[in-house]
Amino acid sequence: MGQPVWIDDASAHDRPLGMSTDARPSDAEALDAYSRVVTEVAQQLAPSVVNLRVRGHTARGRPVEGGGSGVIVTSDGFMLTSAHVVEHAARVRATFVDGTKLSVAVVGSDPLSDLALLRTDGSGLSSAQLGDAERLRVGQLVVAIGSPYGFAGSVTAGVVSALGRSLPVRSTGRVIDNVIQTDAALNPGNSGGALVDGRGCVVGVNTAVAGIGLGLAVPINDATRRIVSALMRDGRVRRAYVGIAGGSRPLPPRLASRLGRAGCIEVVEVAEGSPAAGAGVRPEDLIVSIDGTPIETVSDLQRLLVAELIDQPVALGIVRAGEERTLELRPVELQADAA
Repeated sequence: MGQPVWIDDASAHDRPLGMSTDARPSDAEALDAYSRVVTEVAQQLAPSVVNLRVRGHTARGRPVEGGGSGVIVTSDGFMLTSAHVVEHAARVRATFVDGTKLSVAVVGSDPLSDLALLRTDGSGLSSAQLGDAERLRVGQLVVAIGSPYGFAGSVTAGVVSALGRSLPVRSTGRVIDNVIQTDAALNPGNSGGALVDGRGCVVGVNTAVAGIGLGLAVPINDATRRIVSALMRDGRVRRAYVGIAGGSRPLPPRLASRLGRAGCIEVVEVAEGSPAAGAGVRPEDLIVSIDGTPIETVSDLQRLLVAELIDQPVALGIVRAGEERTLELRPVELQADAA
């Protein structure tokens, strides 16, 4: 039997039989920049994202069981999740990527932002670093980490598809402002999980699947941090309520030039017995400021109705029939069922 011959290889007679001629790059070399970022972010965040199993009862006593995800934000066990994940929770259990299981208590929940703060008894936990969604740009790489369908530690990647979206809160007339839209695949169970930028910082809490290739996340920003602080301190978030329904609209050009701004809120309806009704606010009034701060959108008004205004006199700047007026009202505390 003759010696094996390698075709088109002049040095064939110098190679031992069975030696590989594969010139493909190693696994490390094959990772392009995109893959390296996703891989590193996944390794960094995996210990900080947990699978949540929730058991409880509805208001009518019907047993419910569900799940979602959570993000550890302090080494002593505080974690963020979506409020709807723990809406009926009587018992919550967290499973870490290494298989560790810990009981979890609900510290506080804020349905109007769809955020909740939980705590487990664990110590020395790996906490995620919170980023700033205000720095995000459309087209930027983001990584979603969570437990879709209960599969803990699942990772998907995509881009920021849009910024500044509004997400209506279930059963209320309010919206969550500046929601992040991403094409990173989200599925049931991802809610409460982390949306992470390329530096490994959590920039959002995944909250909804709006369609194929369309996921939404509550942004991590100054407003979110205030909500988390309030939940940690009081177990709830207090907001002021004035009792109007309205929409953003452009100001008439002459009025816009005079006031130095482009938009306002047009009052559509005034709730009976509300602070706005008591102050004399009427449908078709144009709200242009509150305590001297310009108002151009509904989001502006919601952002300014903070707890510090509850039961305090507030100067509401309006335009009625082309005439500027100032009305004084005293906001009351917002109740979820009055939102």
